[in-house]
Amino acid sequence: MPQTKNEYVTLRVNDGTTMRAYAAHPTDGAQHPGLLVFQEAFGVNGHIRDVAERFAQEGYIALAPELYHRTAPGFEGEYNNFGAIMPLMQAMTDQGIESDIRAAFEWLRADAGVLDGSVACTGFCMGGRVSFLADAAVPLKAAISYYGGGIAPGPRGPGLLGRAGSLHAPILLFWGLQDKHIGIEQPRAVADALRAAQKPFVSVEFSEADHGFFCDARPSYNAPAAAQSWALTLRFLKTNLGQD
Repeated sequence: MPQTKNEYVTLRVNDGTTMRAYAAHPTDGAQHPGLLVFQEAFGVNGHIRDVAERFAQEGYIALAPELYHRTAPGFEGEYNNFGAIMPLMQAMTDQGIESDIRAAFEWLRADAGVLDGSVACTGFCMGGRVSFLADAAVPLKAAISYYGGGIAPGPRGPGLLGRAGSLHAPILLFWGLQDKHIGIEQPRAVADALRAAQKPFVSVEFSEADHGFFCDARPSYNAPAAAQSWALTLRFLKTNLGQD
């Protein structure tokens, strides 16, 4: 595997706050595409750091911003204690998240190692929703969303489908059809909105996968779905970042 340099960096956000982020770089001295990696609801934990490092090994400069920096800097939740993260999620606003997205995007764009105009994003769980918002907020080249609950309207809010017409880049969406947190109606609503907005998208459903199927630290991990979605993710990035 190629060597990577992994470190925490501090970003300034336009609301006056500072935000720590985990950065993983290839160490070959060449320029590479940049990739925003948006956390699950459980924070920039060992799994998300591992994912960032995996992307760095594939030739991306990956940056995972800590989206709870206003309320719980450095937070890493336990997968069996969802109650602990609810107040953190409820304290977030789309305005604040968008400010965080812009700060992370600008950090990558200013990095001398990032190819000009080559920044994409991916996100998991809560971060899957953030990926959709990022695609609308900043000029990305590709966006990927893993089981992003809350993109479509639901019990927790009105969703983001009103921003579908603002998407800058093609988006790849993964869903698990055993996911009781999201249900079948949300993927359908997202696809309908993207189709109506005439935006390029790919929507992939794994019939046997549950929420969190990509995370090998969770009981819901599904190895076949994780392997297939990873391969599709890498291909989608290469195609849309002009690496083919």
